[in-house]
Amino acid sequence: MTTIIKTADIDAPVDSVWDVVADFGAVHTRFAPGFVTNVELMPGARMVTFGNGMVAKELFLGCDHDARRLAYSVRTERFTHHSASFVVEDRGGGKSRLIWTADVLPDEVAPTLAGMMEAGIAVAKETLDRVPA
Repeated sequence: MTTIIKTADIDAPVDSVWDVVADFGAVHTRFAPGFVTNVELMPGARMVTFGNGMVAKELFLGCDHDARRLAYSVRTERFTHHSASFVVEDRGGGKSRLIWTADVLPDEVAPTLAGMMEAGIAVAKETLDRVPA
């Protein structure tokens, strides 16, 4: 199993950033617009359309508001296992850190997923840096 971790320091307060990250149905409008172009909510999951045309079903695993952690799992024929989470940390002084972790099998898909995560977190940082306090 390959673990991929991407981080971004955000120039916005933790509560404002967490409000966006915890909004499971608004990835395409509030979190990573353009990287994600559409989200269709369904019971316990969402269908996510990415800017590159890929569509993936993401199962909602849980949201811990106290820990500021959202967990989900991608279901696609390319993965035999996928679990991921976002954590938002308070860096003080109105700044936050976003940590995106994914565990994936088979290992051969990890470079592609890592590239998508790198692109996604760059868009998320740009978007979240503009979140009002």
